[in-house]
Amino acid sequence: MNGIPAQNAFPDESPIAEAGGSVTAIRGSVVDVCFPANLPAVNNALKAGHAGQVVIEVVAHQSPTQVRGIALNSTQGLSRGAPVIDTGQPLSVPVGRRLLGRMLNVFGAAIDGGEPFTGGEWRSIHQPPLPLARRTAKTAMFETGIKAIDLLSPLERGGKAGMFGGAGVGKTVVIAELIHNMAGRYQGVSLFCGIGERCREAEETYREMRAAGVLNKAILVFGQMNEAPGARFRVGHAALTMAEYFRDTEKQDVLLLIDNIFRFIQAGTEVSGLMGRIPSRVGYQPTLATELAELEERIASSQSGAITSVQAVYVPADDFTDPSASHTFSHLSASVVLSRKRAAQGFYPAIDPLASNSKMLNPSLVGDRHYQVAQAVRRTLAEYEELKDIIAMLGLEELSETDRRTVNRARRLERFLTQPFFATEQYTGQTGRWVSLEQTLTGCEAILADRFADAPEHAVYMIGAIDEARLDVGEDKA
Repeated sequence: MNGIPAQNAFPDESPIAEAGGSVTAIRGSVVDVCFPANLPAVNNALKAGHAGQVVIEVVAHQSPTQVRGIALNSTQGLSRGAPVIDTGQPLSVPVGRRLLGRMLNVFGAAIDGGEPFTGGEWRSIHQPPLPLARRTAKTAMFETGIKAIDLLSPLERGGKAGMFGGAGVGKTVVIAELIHNMAGRYQGVSLFCGIGERCREAEETYREMRAAGVLNKAILVFGQMNEAPGARFRVGHAALTMAEYFRDTEKQDVLLLIDNIFRFIQAGTEVSGLMGRIPSRVGYQPTLATELAELEERIASSQSGAITSVQAVYVPADDFTDPSASHTFSHLSASVVLSRKRAAQGFYPAIDPLASNSKMLNPSLVGDRHYQVAQAVRRTLAEYEELKDIIAMLGLEELSETDRRTVNRARRLERFLTQPFFATEQYTGQTGRWVSLEQTLTGCEAILADRFADAPEHAVYMIGAIDEARLDVGEDKA
């Protein structure tokens, strides 16, 4: 998986432009090429070296005879004067049902040891976003089976949701759970895009999906951490081209899971630095907003199908004012924020109920009952947060009877919103749970009505529906 075979990047080698060029300068992944006759267009793919082993994407025209490009794989062995051929087309990837159950790289080459992709339909990774006239304005909730998400930050069918958090708070685990939960119940195609993934994570994801029997409805596309920044920068576009085929041609819904969108921004920063552009705020590329919009705006719903995206977003140093996080926020319909503090307290998934939000949480969209329960839960948890300082200084006994009831409800709500995951069964020994929205609302209503006021807090910790409450545990353990 570490190598990047590029031989499948161009399905049809016949329409090669007659005019060739030669390498004039190499600086890391940046390659300058001179074309005396026909200058290739921006985004065209070039093949350099005597065997054409180095694939270069044209980024800029430097002069009437010279272009500057970014190599999408290693430039090792490339030298000045090496021949370069313009393929006459942008980088293309295969599309179609033949991809189901397979793992590919940015070139559309199989990296799962299976048969290579030859012939069939291939499409450019550079596609325009869906025109507004073809988009649908209908909104529907996308149920995940995860209590904290469905209740407080419901996802939108055809929308974009962000999973925000620093390192080690559980973003990839929640993504893995979504893959598991969707595969059995979701009548569509799941497409996992790993940007800057560790090869260990890629291999584990592939193996787990195969073991769960859901691989035949999924496609995995990876640009790994050790690959050139150009490959990591373009793997998201390659995955979207495959997703658009199923939405527009097969007329199916697509669940697009991206881990991690920050690595896309980071790859863009590396490319920008290699190109010699002056950095912008906090060292990011000056074209950050444009590059992110080019990717995000291709995720949309049409009358024939929808691309629903869930994206893990690493937040550098847990700073949500970082340009990478703030620019990503503006594209999302739902934000699920994972908290290091809650993870340390043993609340899994470590979703912060007060920081997470969704544009779907509106009574006209999710219904009045869902909206009222979510608001009551959030209000109770917010009041508890305000009382924590008083409790720390004076103790619980100094609170009024009303405040003590609020604390009682809030502590049980916090524990009820935890949930054992299918993705972590082998580590925790607990069987995973899918919890419907109806079960989540019923459970929260019961706790808010003080039906579990006398039950130990641990009775509702790490369970599925409220019917599973362990009322005989005897003492608090959480």
